Amino acid sequence: MSVHGPLLCRLLMLLSLWIVPTPASGHPQQRPCRLTQRTALCNNSNLTSVPVGLPGSTEELQLNSNLIKTLQDDCLQYPSLATLSLACNHLEKLESNTFQHSKLLKSLNFANNNLYVSYQETGNALKTLPKLRSLDLSENTLDEEIAAVLLQNLTSLEYLNLSGNLLRRIDETSFGHLHLLKELDLQRNLLFEIDNAFDGTPKLQRLNLALNYLPCLTDFHMTQLVVLNASHNFIEWFISREDINDTFQIETLDLSHNKLLFFPFLPNTSRLRNLYLSYNRVSFYERLEDNVTFPETVEFYNLRNTTNITAKLWDDNLHGDISSLETLDLRGNQLWYFPQGFIRKMPSLSRLRLCTNCLESLNLTLEQFSGSLYELDVSNNRLKEIVADDVTLVTLGNLTYLNLSLNDLDCISSGLFLTLPSLRSVDLSYNNIGICLPEEAEASTGSGMDLKTTVSLRQLYLKGCNLGMIPPTAFSGLSLTHLDLSDNPMLSGQRSIQSLSSTLQHLGLGNTHIGDFDFSDFQNLKSLNISRNSLLRLPASILNLDLKLLDLRDNKLSTIPSAQANTLAPKLHTVFLTGNPFNCCQTEWFRTFETTKTIHVVGQSDMECTDLFQTHSILHSRLFLCQEENGESIFWYIILFASICVSLVGILIIVFLTLKPKVIHKSIKNKCFKPTSY
Repeated sequence: MSVHGPLLCRLLMLLSLWIVPTPASGHPQQRPCRLTQRTALCNNSNLTSVPVGLPGSTEELQLNSNLIKTLQDDCLQYPSLATLSLACNHLEKLESNTFQHSKLLKSLNFANNNLYVSYQETGNALKTLPKLRSLDLSENTLDEEIAAVLLQNLTSLEYLNLSGNLLRRIDETSFGHLHLLKELDLQRNLLFEIDNAFDGTPKLQRLNLALNYLPCLTDFHMTQLVVLNASHNFIEWFISREDINDTFQIETLDLSHNKLLFFPFLPNTSRLRNLYLSYNRVSFYERLEDNVTFPETVEFYNLRNTTNITAKLWDDNLHGDISSLETLDLRGNQLWYFPQGFIRKMPSLSRLRLCTNCLESLNLTLEQFSGSLYELDVSNNRLKEIVADDVTLVTLGNLTYLNLSLNDLDCISSGLFLTLPSLRSVDLSYNNIGICLPEEAEASTGSGMDLKTTVSLRQLYLKGCNLGMIPPTAFSGLSLTHLDLSDNPMLSGQRSIQSLSSTLQHLGLGNTHIGDFDFSDFQNLKSLNISRNSLLRLPASILNLDLKLLDLRDNKLSTIPSAQANTLAPKLHTVFLTGNPFNCCQTEWFRTFETTKTIHVVGQSDMECTDLFQTHSILHSRLFLCQEENGESIFWYIILFASICVSLVGILIIVFLTLKPKVIHKSIKNKCFKPTSY
């Protein structure tokens, strides 16, 4: 996926700042460029034309982020030039003989320019390059007619980038002459029709159609394609042509962020390894509304110059060849179940992502997951149970990451984790699962889980599980590096966590009412979350730890003593402090953090403190009204000063009235006793 125009410009500017322009020795007449072997780097130099006087042996010339509007005839006097880049200029025109002396050019980058202005003459210049292999015309405000003119006779192209333009419709005439094209980028256009546009590109292997307006892909027959990205469109149907017996070479198909109604109709024979279907409306057919009659086939019209496509639907067995799938991403769909034998068709499946669906149960035994399964994410569903027999669990010996968070689980078989020798990360957050007491684990009758013998486990997430008392031996035998028990306000059982003090590196105890937890033994701890615990002061036991991240949000800290701040600041890399009622008059700690260059105080602009009168942003230290150290408040000085001012004003008024009584009398007479007209 190509870099967006403005972002590309900024990156090129940074690159040019890093490369300090220095004139090349022996060529004092040239513009500021840096020569590196046979490459001339002239980026971000405010150039309005191509520099002259560069070595004749120059093979690559970079002129990105300059002010060039026209490439004039004979401006490139470099016969060995193979690569030319003018991204992020103001380029409007290439004169017809621009490349008269640079016939060996193989790569041109004109990204983020204005080549739509004089495209006819620019097209005449481009067609003089018989050996051009790579062309970037992204972000040039091109429509399909202008693009056709610019691409005429460029039969040697292997890479073409037209992203970020205004293409709406393309057909078989658009790229029909680009017989050697291997990679084509059409993302971020306005495409809504691609009628047989790629039939003339038999060597095309990588095609990017992302971020367009395509409504469907119903005649997929590009057997040579290896990667297809059609994400972020409006595709409701993906249907491959059924009458093709050849093996499709496609390995990666990205249909994420579309409007797919059902699982795509994949080729009958393919080498598909990665299938991305996240954030669609995918479901299977069995649970469609009762008493609804569907046609056996569906015809798709509005395909210009082709026979209408007829597809058989409503059969859960119509999935195509998924035997080589390794990654299947179905996040954010509407799956209630898997058709019988569906999982079994993927013997090489290693990553299955099913979060944010509607699954109510997961039967590992019935589905027959493959032994290759490495990652299983079933988070944010409606799971009430997980079923697996001993044979299945032995088969899943390669399972390493298991995410069951955000479900309705209240019971997990005590043996679920015991026979998974590779299991390293388990996320059970936001379920109603407890941790088994020893006697419950032995009897296998508890509603909790026994983790003691899962010796491979390194990361365990139990946020929001309504945990209360944790048995002292709950984590015995484990070597956890990550443990998150946040959002369990009734949590007790600190002794169980102490057993992990020698291995734990990341600990989450946010919203657990930890009180005076002693962290002294956790010498390997790098990250600590103790937010939302109503802490009045910083636990002294964390001062001796080599923490890199500390989360203290939403506590009741009014200050951090200077000694503690001075101890923490050199160690910490990241600290969270928002949501505390800090005292504006005790913010020395903040200045310590602010002046320590190695620490990042997250959300500084949202941090507030209170002085004698009101709440301020903690950044506005000069506006604070504070009580002095001897205990005498500035407030009383203000009251005294105001009283003196009022008294002085009163005295001045009395003196004035006493010395000049006639002035006031005359003023009253003029205003109150004016003569009338009658």
